[in-house]
This record gives sequence, C-alpha cells and structure tokens, in this order.
Amino acid sequence: MRRKIEVSICFAENPRTRPILDGRVQAEGIDLIPSAGNPGDIFWRQLHYADFDVAEMSFSSLMIAQARGDDRFVGLPVFTTRRFFHSHILVRKASGIERPEDLKGKRVGVTEYQQTGALWTRGALEHEWGVRSQDMEFFMERTPEKSHGGATGFVPPPGVIVHQIPEDKSVASMMLSGELDAAIHYRGHVNLVNRSRMNLTEHPDIKTLFPDVAAEGARYFGKTGILPINHGMVIRRELAEKHPWLMINILKAFNDANAICEAERMQHIEYHIDAGLLPSSARKSLRTQLVHHGIVANRKVLETAAQYSLEQGLTPRVVELEEVFAQSTMEL
Repeated sequence: MRRKIEVSICFAENPRTRPILDGRVQAEGIDLIPSAGNPGDIFWRQLHYADFDVAEMSFSSLMIAQARGDDRFVGLPVFTTRRFFHSHILVRKASGIERPEDLKGKRVGVTEYQQTGALWTRGALEHEWGVRSQDMEFFMERTPEKSHGGATGFVPPPGVIVHQIPEDKSVASMMLSGELDAAIHYRGHVNLVNRSRMNLTEHPDIKTLFPDVAAEGARYFGKTGILPINHGMVIRRELAEKHPWLMINILKAFNDANAICEAERMQHIEYHIDAGLLPSSARKSLRTQLVHHGIVANRKVLETAAQYSLEQGLTPRVVELEEVFAQSTMEL
C-alpha cells in the first residue's frame, strides 16, 4: 500500500471548506494537514514566505505575481469565496455621495489597492457607471511590509493616486474623522496585516452606497451573469511537478466538501419554507447552485478579472488562465 503524501494546507473556514477541516472529507492518497486562518494573513505569509504546500490565494495577487515572473505557485481552480463587492461600498453620510458617479473626485479608502475585492469594485464602477480609477484619490491602509503588494512589487498604476495611510491611522479612523469620503472592500477584521478594527456598517455616520445591497447584487448578476470570484488556491510548483496527481485529488476533495455544503443548504431552505419563514415561490431560485469549482464553470468570471487587471494597470497584459492554473485542471 502506497504511503500517503503529507501536505500542509491553509484556508479560511466557511461552510464550503469546513468538511475538510473537520475531517468529513479526505483527499485520496494525501494526508492533508489543514489549518484555518484569515485570508489576508494567509496570502501575506504565502507570498512572502511560501509557508504552506497548498494555500488559499488572492486571484488578483496570483495574476500579478505570474505576470511578473514569480512562478513559485500553480493555481488550483477552487473558488470558495464570492461576493458582489461593489454593492458593499461604504460612504460617509455627510459626503454627499448618493450615486456611484458621485465618487468622482472623492477620497477613497482601501485596505490594499491590488486585492481582488478592490479589483472587482473598480471594474464594476468603470464598466457600469463610467467611474475610472483615475477619477478617485485612494488611501491604502496596508504598509509595504504588511501587504501582498510588498511581495509582488506593487507601485500605483500610471495616473492613479494612491497615498499610504500613516501607521497611526486606519481606513476606519479616517472614515470617522472625515478624512475619507468612502471605502471600497473595507475589512475591519482583526488580523496580522490590517489596522482597522471596527464594523463601520453599524456606525450612525456611515452607510452603504447602495441602500439595498442584495438588490444591487441581483441587478448586476442579472445584467452581467458574473458572480465575482475573490480567492482561489495555489500549490507549490515543485510539489505539483513532483506529484502531478495531487492537484486533481485536492480539487476532488473540495468538490466533495462543496457537495456537502450544498446538501446542508438545501435542508435549511426546505426547513425555512416549511416553517413559513420563506415563501415557497423562492424555492426555485434558492435551490440554484451558484458556487462551482473548476475552470469550465468559471471561465467567464476569471477572464473578466484578468481583463480588469490589465485595464487597471495591475498587470502589463492579459494573463491567460493557462499560465495560472494547472494544465490537468483546465477542462474540469
């Protein structure tokens, strides 16, 4: 009997990854040593130190690294986190910002300029409302030492103003003091690389740009068919080349975990409908599975992100998916 290969793996815990963390799902032929962490911390550790054999990774940072010749990692098409990021833009109520177009000329905070959530937000602003990155003045919280960009050589794209927020301030403090008018992809989580610690959505001086966040997400999806992908996974290239079968088996494990999550989600839907907490008319839409792993189901979304990365000056060319992901997974 062949001995299992020991592989360290780190990702954020959520319903779609929990079955791997708690052992309900095993990867065939692999002794996975899983650990959970905050995504920002995981990416920083992996980009700077390659701490893990397999790790969750910012798709934007992965494209940037690949375009700049950093080939330490091979992408795995596992996409556990998705969100309509632009619908969560925060604004100061006193800023006078009522529509996306009002962001022109405004001071906008961002945890990290190159992060994928910010990439999607800027892409939506430009393509839906004509608000370009050059139309805003950005203030970035993470320092070069605590940023993903510090590992990928980030410099502000031509024509885009990106200030560094002083270390004694944060996006949160500057929003509350009035030094910022808005914030995109705000992250108030306690971790190694962020300074903001507050849930700004609950502050009386702050509101979301879109009064109905869910309605804007539904509108955007109905128009574009895009449910933005935030993170993927990477495996150390030397390990992938030595044991190429690892990638398929790891992908299968995440597919199995995703199936468990979907089954549990369906149970919750039926419970809430039976209890009268949701209308039965919602059953069809709620039972539609939107989160799939693999390239085939997500090619349009991934290629859109690559196009946005070029348009926003983060990469010098469109990074092809074949450059990023394992060849063995391209048809899956």
